[in-house]
Formats: sequence, C-alpha cells, structure tokens
Amino acid sequence: MTSQSRTGGHSTSGRSGAIDVSKYLDVRVYVRLLGGRQVSGILRGWDPLVNLVLDEAVEQLRDPEDPYKTTDKERKLGLVVIRGTSLVSVYPVEGAEEIVNPFETASS
Repeated sequence: MTSQSRTGGHSTSGRSGAIDVSKYLDVRVYVRLLGGRQVSGILRGWDPLVNLVLDEAVEQLRDPEDPYKTTDKERKLGLVVIRGTSLVSVYPVEGAEEIVNPFETASS
C-alpha cells in the first residue's frame, strides 16, 4: 500500500494537519480522546482532517468509581476510525512510560 493510498489519496508533502502522525504509520500507538477514553492500536492510515484508522484496536477501560483512572481491563475493538476532532494526543506505545504525578496528594 502506498503512502498516498494510506492518507486517502492526499499528498503528505503539502499543508499538514495539526499533528504529524506520518512517523507512526504501522506502529502501535496510544490515542487519548476527549472525555478521557484511551485506545491503542496499529496506525494504518489517516486523512487531512487527522481522522485515524487503527487496526487491532483495544480500549483501556476506566474505573467506574474514578473515570480519570484506567483499569487493567480491556475491550477489543478491532479495526476502528477515530475522528480527528476527538483527538487529544497520539504517542507510540514503545518508549512511553507512566510516571508518578508529583502534584497528586495521597488521600487520607
């Protein structure tokens, strides 16, 4: 599959979207969405509006009592299209690590 067919037939050399996802093509990425949802999958394509196509997508489920925390539970989604207007961030799974929030205080 050529680069143009993966990007909906549009050239990637012209005006680019708000974020450059070309470096993540065929790489497993985490995608954070408005509302706090998080999905991981292999980036297979995108369009000029940065709508993403993820393959083998998995949603990390959130704690029902604290929607800002994810749990170890996952939901397999398969092939999905994520609208660019819903994106908060896109980053690779490899090389990403969770760190402790230094501003979070322990609840008593």
